[in-house]
Amino acid sequence: MQQFHQTFFEESFEGLDIMENELLNLDVGNADSEVINTIFRSAHSIKGGSGTFGFTAVAEFTHVAETLLDEMRDGIRQVTQESVDVLLKSVDVMRAMLTALSEGGEMDADNIASVQMELEQLLGTEGTAAASANTESDNNSNENADGWLISFRPHVEMLRTGNDPVRMMYALAELGEIETKADISELPSFADLDPEDSFIGWEITLKGDIKIEDVKEVFDWVEDECDLDIQPLSAPSETTISDTPPVVAESSAAAAVTPSPAAPAKASTAKKNTESASIRVGIDKVDEIINLVGELVITQAMLGQVGGEICNDDGHSSTQMEKLLEGLAQLERNTREIQESVMRIRMLPISFVFSRVPRLVHDLSGKLNKKVNLVTLGEGTELDKTVMEKIGDPMVHLVRNALDHGIETPEQRVASGKEETGTLTLNAYHKGGNIVIELSDDGAGINKERVLNKARKNGLVGENENLSDDAINDLIFHPGLSTAETLSDVSGRGVGMDVVRKNIKSLGGSVRVDSVEGEGATFTIQLPLTLAILDGQLVKVANETFVVPLVSIIESIQVKSANLSGIAGKAELYKLRDEYIPIIRAHSVFGMNDSTESLEDRLMVVVEGDGKKAGIIVDDLLAQQQVVIKSLETNYQRVDGLSGATILGDGTVALILDISGVIDMFKTLNTPPVNPDGEGSNIAEQAA
Repeated sequence: MQQFHQTFFEESFEGLDIMENELLNLDVGNADSEVINTIFRSAHSIKGGSGTFGFTAVAEFTHVAETLLDEMRDGIRQVTQESVDVLLKSVDVMRAMLTALSEGGEMDADNIASVQMELEQLLGTEGTAAASANTESDNNSNENADGWLISFRPHVEMLRTGNDPVRMMYALAELGEIETKADISELPSFADLDPEDSFIGWEITLKGDIKIEDVKEVFDWVEDECDLDIQPLSAPSETTISDTPPVVAESSAAAAVTPSPAAPAKASTAKKNTESASIRVGIDKVDEIINLVGELVITQAMLGQVGGEICNDDGHSSTQMEKLLEGLAQLERNTREIQESVMRIRMLPISFVFSRVPRLVHDLSGKLNKKVNLVTLGEGTELDKTVMEKIGDPMVHLVRNALDHGIETPEQRVASGKEETGTLTLNAYHKGGNIVIELSDDGAGINKERVLNKARKNGLVGENENLSDDAINDLIFHPGLSTAETLSDVSGRGVGMDVVRKNIKSLGGSVRVDSVEGEGATFTIQLPLTLAILDGQLVKVANETFVVPLVSIIESIQVKSANLSGIAGKAELYKLRDEYIPIIRAHSVFGMNDSTESLEDRLMVVVEGDGKKAGIIVDDLLAQQQVVIKSLETNYQRVDGLSGATILGDGTVALILDISGVIDMFKTLNTPPVNPDGEGSNIAEQAA
């Protein structure tokens, strides 16, 4: 059975996500019955799977939660905020239990017992719905009868789930005297019969002093896979069953499952195609395919370059060479299509990240006594699975920051003329070859004076130093800087925003914040769609070729001496329109010989990393192309200023620049100069 464990865990975690999301969507006091049914079905599936695989602790705990949901579903208990909160705790407990089982860890027995006690206490109280309004339900749920009239019709696909009506008949026969009538009105002709489908229904008369709970338990595993009606024997059944001769349970069930070699292949094939709409594949297999496709891209580029250089002595291609070049062009197109198709395998909608936020907002807003409305946009926007997994923690930090520092309490909002409920908006969209994630709130915004005072107190900013609004906003990402007035488990230690920038930077992305005091703040994250492919600009530095990510390039210009400024022993500056940016000599940073010290008419690539601009001096601009990223850390070791390497069409290795890392290396090698226009010393420091 262990070979099925991983699939069970994956499906169970998906079921828990569904439970959590639907619980958050429940309208307390006026809940949608279909939403409750969805939650119940997820819990029921987890309980059933746990029992099947011998995970008794999970099955027993889930059964208690399921019982509470069943009472809500039957209308004998109203949905209250207290019950929703306890059920959310139950989801957390089930997730922790399944995680411990999947990873071979230990379960938190105290936490499990504590939440189970809360569930049982809720179940011990009387249901708040008016049970008297449904006398029939009361009779069915709470009283014994002289017997029961059961209408049972399995859905067509029930046999495929491994559930057998024969065993249910045996179980009923153990409770009392049983009589059955089979309804074969929907049984197809022999030629059209699929042996894996169920076409027979039953009307079952069960006599004896039997509790309704015992009868329901027989059908517990299939109630979502059949039409079932149970009435006291004295009450008429609403379901009409064809008047066919009684058949014994054994023979009735056998008729539904007996293989038919004459069953047509066409009908069976159609059903199989529907069931095979998706498959689960290990991520290691996908990574292996992506790596092989990357090698194919490199090989194709090599062949394309060699093919382009082959021609006759007179410079004209022969017929054979023309055919070769046509074939190489076709190979290039096919390779690109294969590459794009394989990359899409790893692409998932960002809703997988956004789905974590509603629960976080629900719990944290309650803890902070704030009212928050969450709005999500662009949930279908796709990005690479690896990027998605690593952006989860930064998103949690940003949401916590917005709820704690941004959105005010209802009293504060009303006092400032706002609605008492704040709005937190998550939006995702594609922009060029990147994905942009925006998190905005309509709260108080960033208190720039408080941030600046805190930065001065921590020695990050000089007492007389003046900073622009953007530079002040950027300070919140500095390690150890927090404006929280009190230390709590939500904020106050100054580590959250530092982690945000660090994690996003490790993904080759950037984050910036825009804020209007009193109106709110917007955090904008820009990330590459995938970590395997990069759109880059090839540049020449000395005898080496480097790749500069296109997403980091603002423009490329020729240096004019009139715009150069510098101070002896300090870094050089270039006046680009209305701002000064530091000049980074790539030769110097990477320890290469430069043929000339003069910057006049040299090529400069203006780049931006972590919101800071700089101009990198290079010898030549080469082609722009997509490159397959190879990890330096995996194949060699981590190198400052480099994010990876790639293999070019001619077989040579080109290093990929990490722009933020290059700027940081430059800052350690040079002391920021005083602004030559005498407007203060901070401009160059901000640029660097």
